[in-house]
Amino acid sequence: MRKIVKVSKKIFFTFLAMILFVTMAVFIYHNYQKGKESSLISEGTPVDFNNKEINVYTEGSGEDTYVFMSGSGIAAPVYELKGLYSKFAKENKIAVIERAGYGYSDVFHDDRDIDTILEQSRKSLMESGNKPPYILIPHSVSGIEAIYWAQKYPSEVKGIIALDIGLPHQYVTHKMGRVDSLTVKGFNLLTKMGLHRLVPSAVYNPEVIRQSFLTDHEKEMYKALSYKQFFNDDMEQELLQSYNNGKKSVNLPIPKDTPILFLDAIADENENSKYTKQKKEDYEDFAEKLLKGDVIKLKGTHSIYIYAPDEIYDLSMEFIK
Repeated sequence: MRKIVKVSKKIFFTFLAMILFVTMAVFIYHNYQKGKESSLISEGTPVDFNNKEINVYTEGSGEDTYVFMSGSGIAAPVYELKGLYSKFAKENKIAVIERAGYGYSDVFHDDRDIDTILEQSRKSLMESGNKPPYILIPHSVSGIEAIYWAQKYPSEVKGIIALDIGLPHQYVTHKMGRVDSLTVKGFNLLTKMGLHRLVPSAVYNPEVIRQSFLTDHEKEMYKALSYKQFFNDDMEQELLQSYNNGKKSVNLPIPKDTPILFLDAIADENENSKYTKQKKEDYEDFAEKLLKGDVIKLKGTHSIYIYAPDEIYDLSMEFIK
């Protein structure tokens, strides 16, 4: 019996040593790669915030400026959203805001309060030569910022094309629980250790690589930037603050004078789910309170901008004009 215990202990400590060795090796490799990736050529205009920078990519020309706002965890928006914004840039001016912690922007290590995020976006746009009013095109969690923008500065927002956004009241109603918060913090910790490099499909969207809207060089930049920025402190705080940020918006009147087109992405396998039906109902309730609002169903997953760029562009042009 004593011999079995002794052998078991030896196996356990050997296994533990192997895990520690692999973790340390991944951590060293991750930091080596980060050093190489830090020299990436920037795509856009950096705007200074006390020695930290937020990147704004601008393209095209036209009367209206369409501002693209990525969802949570989209580590390289300038590349991931290109398949969509390139459609708009042919006849319009577009701007892609890479929030703090995203793309070529620095990680700010702040609390990601919605007022801070919004003021950074406004300053970044104006100092990069993009004057209001804007047509905002938010995806997912950036729906909080877009609606809050229209509530606080209605003259700056000509309209909103909402790509499967989360509504402010949804983040309040479905407040993140303790388990969810610990999961978010855990992902952030694993990322700091560099373990995300072992699961590439979780870091960047493989569909972006499969499609042809990026050049081969851009695909490599997309991968490298995604590894560098994935689930950093700013992204973590953005999710942890979603309840408080949503609550700030909920406490203000709905921006009824701002036209909003809700594009509701629905995958075939989720068409009859309780979540899908509730999301549609929430969008319709919100749209009914606006002077001009509409809800249109699109077939596809949450990352609808990758799968239906032509349809999104056509619907947006029809709605705005």
